[in-house]
Order: sequence, then structure tokens, then C-alpha cells
Amino acid sequence: MTDGTPTTLTDRIEAALRDVRDPNADLSVFDAGFVENIDAADGEVTIEADLTALDGGTSTQVVQAMLHAVDDVDGVDSVHVERTTPTSEGQAGVESFDHVVAVASAKGGVGKSTVATHLACALAADNDVALFDADIHGPNVPELLEVSGPVHSSEEGDPLPVRAGDIDVMSVGLMESGAPLAWRGAMAHDALDDLFENTAWRNDEVLVLDLPPGTGDVVLTTLQEVPVDGVVVVTTPFHASVSDTSRTVELFRDNDVPVLGTVVNMAEYVCDCCGEPNDLFTGDALSDLDADVLAELPFSHDLQETPAPGDVPSAVSDLGDAVESALDTAGEVGVDPTADIRGLPPQERKDLVREQFTALDSDESFVLVSDRDPTPVGQFLGRLAEAPRDAFDPFEVRRATPSVWVLETVKP
Repeated sequence: MTDGTPTTLTDRIEAALRDVRDPNADLSVFDAGFVENIDAADGEVTIEADLTALDGGTSTQVVQAMLHAVDDVDGVDSVHVERTTPTSEGQAGVESFDHVVAVASAKGGVGKSTVATHLACALAADNDVALFDADIHGPNVPELLEVSGPVHSSEEGDPLPVRAGDIDVMSVGLMESGAPLAWRGAMAHDALDDLFENTAWRNDEVLVLDLPPGTGDVVLTTLQEVPVDGVVVVTTPFHASVSDTSRTVELFRDNDVPVLGTVVNMAEYVCDCCGEPNDLFTGDALSDLDADVLAELPFSHDLQETPAPGDVPSAVSDLGDAVESALDTAGEVGVDPTADIRGLPPQERKDLVREQFTALDSDESFVLVSDRDPTPVGQFLGRLAEAPRDAFDPFEVRRATPSVWVLETVKP
């Protein structure tokens, strides 16, 4: 296409389809993620389209518009729209993903949902990505991505995510049509739990989880029940925000949630007139952060625009690379174990612990790595050492990753 004019039949068909709109979101059928494949052989055209995000009347309207648009394309003899049913291949529940990345903040108003949405779009350049808006009291993701409900169900009755380009999106906001949400306690937990367990995702590589701000019940329960590989914490450089963020990072670590790092949002503003960068906040509060800074994002117009999967500002693209790199090392335990019993049958676990522990001299360190909580091993060690439980000092058990625990103690 040297002059911008489509030259092949498939190119001409695609150009025609880009004039067909999703009436709910005012996006082209391509940007809405409806068109999955175009087969144009000898003038006979078959368009595979996933229209499960639309109600019956609207989907019929879109199909007719697609047929009319393509039928007028030069070189097309016949056209057929084949509705696909990817839900039969969909995986229900967050356990289907290779990685789950949570995005959190100590405060509201720091741009957490904006960062989560842009991060999902950045990761979508190289991954099949889904975005779950768990901010149940202020679900902003649908508005940021310009997607809307209603949420439909699969043949099995599971809720289906809507599509924003190549990204799966699920949010309570897609169900409530902008109505204020006043869910509390068990009601909020049950609603999220149902979506966590039953959403029929099409994508299954990376799930970005936009958490509510703060560290309330919904956040802590979610982090305990969802297999989160790591959390990204969003803050501004304002000293109060950084101070609260540091406490939030500590709380996540206390709850055995790996902290991948922090994103400093609104780090600076570049003047439209002179091009000079300006700090929005004074002081050097970032020195108090006890976590790696993954990115410092400017306060800029391009970060206020609607992001697209795989097409994000360079600063956000760098953030995606930093998060992927942090994920690669998040599963590392970072200790030299005396005994590693992961994956072993029960008797072999017991035999290995006995062998390695009894070989130690008094006051030597014992480090156990396990794929389940090893706290009960303390009683076994007490019998081996013929010592009471309080003789083991220190005796620490921590969850190093979502699937690995570490026990550290000293032989009495």
C-alpha cells in the first residue's frame, strides 16, 4: 500500500469493515475486538466474528452492517459472517492465567486505575492479557477503555468478559451501568469472589488486577484468595502518599504478597510552551520508598488518552518491560536451603528433614523450603532435637512466593 490505498482483497475488506461500528461503544468492529479472522478465497469471503459481548438485537444489526459493507467491496462475489463461540474454549477462574499482577495504591486519586489500564495495554504487545477491575466502589476501567456492558453468559452460565481490542475486560462497572455502588462487607466479597471463580476468560497468559485503593477487607481477602504473582504499588511523589505507600508495601509483605515495585505517577509535568520539565511536588520523598521504582510516569496528555493494546506511550512501554522482568525474578526464593522438600511424597519429605536436621550441630541454621506451609514441621524438629518449641530461636515461617514457603530456625 504505497499510497495508502488497499491493494489486496483482504485489505479492501478490512478497510470496509473499519467503517462498521459497535453501537454500544462507538468503536469499529476491529477496535471492539469482534473480527477474529477474514478468509477471502476466489471472491468468496467468510468473516469469523465473536459477537458474544452484544445482545441479540445489536449483534444482528452489526452482522447486517458487516454484510452490506463487504458486499460492496470490489472483488467480493459472496460474503458470510460466521459467529464464533470461543466461550467453549474459555477458562473459568483466575487460576487459568500464567501470571496475575495486582495494581494497588495506599490512596485514591493517585492514578492507580490509569496505570493498571495502561500496564495491561503495554503487556498486550507480547502477551494475551486480561484486565480485572476489582475496584468495586469506583470501577473506572470501563470508562478508561471506553467499553460497556451488558455482561453476557456462556452456555455454561459463566460471565463473559467484554473485549477491548485483544484484551479481556471484566468489571462490576460493566454490570451496573454507572449506578453508584454501595456494597459492603460480605456482599462485596461475594460479588468479587463469583467473578474471580467463574469469569470465562478467553486469554490466559497475564491477568492485571486493579485493586481498590487502601488496604481494606476487599484488598486483603483478594490477595489471600487469588494466586497473585506480584503487586505493583502506585504512588505520587507527594510526601504523604509516599509515607502511606511505604506502610502499604510493608503490609503486603507481611501478608506474603511479593511486591514487584512501585510506579511513581505524576512525577513531573513538561510545559507545553517551553518544553521544560517541572516537578509537581517538592522534596525528595521517594528516598523513603522501601521498594524498587519500576517507572516514573509524567503528568502528560498522552497518559490521559484512551490506551490501545500494544500501542502505549514509551514510558508505559518501559513499565511493561520492567514488570515482566520483575515477574521473572519474583518466584526466586533468595535463600540457600538446608532442605528443599517441594514436590516430594510425604515420607520422603519427612526423611529428608530428619536427615538434614540431625546432621547439623547446635547453633547451626536450618532453612527449609516447601510448597506448603511448613509451620507444623516445628513439632517434628522439636522431637528430633528433644527440645521444647521455645528452644528454637528464631523460628520464622514466611511465604516467599504464592507457591513457596520458607522456614528458618537454628538448631538448639
